[in-house]
Amino acid sequence: MIHFTTDLRARLQAALSVHERREHPLEGRRHAAVAVVLVDSDAESHDGAAFLLCRRASRLSRHAGQWALPGGRLDDGETPLDAALRELGEELGLLLDRESVVGWLDDYPTRSGYVMTPVVLWGGANPGLEPAPDEVFAVYRIGLQALLDSEPRFISIPESDRPVPIEVEDDDIDVVSAGLRRRVGS
Repeated sequence: MIHFTTDLRARLQAALSVHERREHPLEGRRHAAVAVVLVDSDAESHDGAAFLLCRRASRLSRHAGQWALPGGRLDDGETPLDAALRELGEELGLLLDRESVVGWLDDYPTRSGYVMTPVVLWGGANPGLEPAPDEVFAVYRIGLQALLDSEPRFISIPESDRPVPIEVEDDDIDVVSAGLRRRVGS
């Protein structure tokens, strides 16, 4: 079990501080930032560390119904951290600050024309989440241990020439065959 503790935060910060992060040039792509928000998978039973994953609202003009980390495009003059924190507040009502930064992951160029910069944030055991219904259909806590214990299953989708390691059916998510599914608020 990966316990949600201050020791976990310290270990992750130490590991990410020596990680040689790969940055990708924009080369005509738009710059976006996403927040990998670490929380307790269940604040009452303390089932271990998790991260927040959103199902986007179906009425959005872009990326409707997709599974996504909280985040979005950088506004003029914004840093990736500024954008990730702003989007986290707008999408989930979660207001974090620079002190919550655990570290940074590699940039990821997407097939939809973005370079995403992921920032890992410490969200606290049971943060108050208020998803914006115009942007977010649901928020899930995905257990880190479940990811470690599972074998990835890759599926092909028409939108990509690369397989993706996630399978989605209706309103359920099977994270790399893990089986840990918790909808926030239920």
